[in-house]
Order: sequence, then C-alpha cells, then structure tokens
Amino acid sequence: MNAGGFTTVEVRKGGQRIGFDIVAVDGARGVLARKDLVSPYRVSRYGVNKDDLESIGIPAIERAVTASELVVMDEIGRMELCSDRFMHAVRAALDSPVPVLGTIQDRRNTFLDAVRGRDDIRVITVTEFNREDLVETIADAMSTLIERAAKRRASASPTEPPPDLRSPEPPPEDDLP
Repeated sequence: MNAGGFTTVEVRKGGQRIGFDIVAVDGARGVLARKDLVSPYRVSRYGVNKDDLESIGIPAIERAVTASELVVMDEIGRMELCSDRFMHAVRAALDSPVPVLGTIQDRRNTFLDAVRGRDDIRVITVTEFNREDLVETIADAMSTLIERAAKRRASASPTEPPPDLRSPEPPPEDDLP
C-alpha cells in the first residue's frame, strides 16, 4: 500500500526525553518540540517549532492526499494545534476521499473534539489492557476504509480537483494550549 503523511517521534538524550521530531513518511525530518527551544508556542515544558511543523507536516499531508492510498497522521495533539495552517491541512485530509489512519490526543479541545465528532470518524481507544488485541480490529477497519475509498475514487469525476490544501480558513476560535 502506498501511504504518506507523518509521524511524531520521541527524542531522547542520556535516557531522558528532550523533545519530539516530526517525520514525513518519505523521510523528511524536523524538530517539533524541545525542552530548551525558545518559542512563543509552549506545551508543558516544551517549546514548539511551528516552522518545522508547517514545513514538514503540511507538505507531508498534502502529498499523501494527492499521491497516496492512505494518509497517516500520528499524532494530532496539542503541539500540532499551534498552527492554524496545520489544522486546515488535517481538515482537508479528512474531507478528501483518501482514508486516514491517525492518532489523536485524548484531551478536550474544540478542534480535537470536532475531529472525533465527525460522522466519518471511528475512534478506537487504545489502553495498556487492550492494545495487543486491537491489531485485527484496526486491520479490519482499515480494509473497509480502503475498499470504500477505492469505490469513491472510481466513481469520482476525473476532472474533479483535489481539495485545496493551501488556502487556510480563518483561524478557528480554539482553546489552544
């Protein structure tokens, strides 16, 4: 399967977590957050690097929507909510015909709640008690999504343009971190 998108990975030094990187499926990598990063965007003790979030994360989502069979977004959380442009790209991916496999932070927030509340979203809560048993459940759900997406693509007009991922909507009234 041809997948695109991004993941976030923990960065450790001397056994201690010092931050997170954002990594595109195609290998592009940037700093998402660091303890010692001076930034106007803070989540807990981490400064968030909005520039790398937007220069790595947004293009990764855009490429996945236009050229992949699956969009991967791991994760959508408070750090990613520092960018209105990034949230717009997430919305556009969710509105596209391409299936999305994502992780979303289990916190209350206007944007996160709106994503979870969509009719076309299935949220599977992972806990330490059920995580080993969820592989088959998630694989079945993804198979169904991919089949539906293939049918939608087959019936879509060949001249229909992909969703506009580059024109951000007005900033949402959101309770950012």
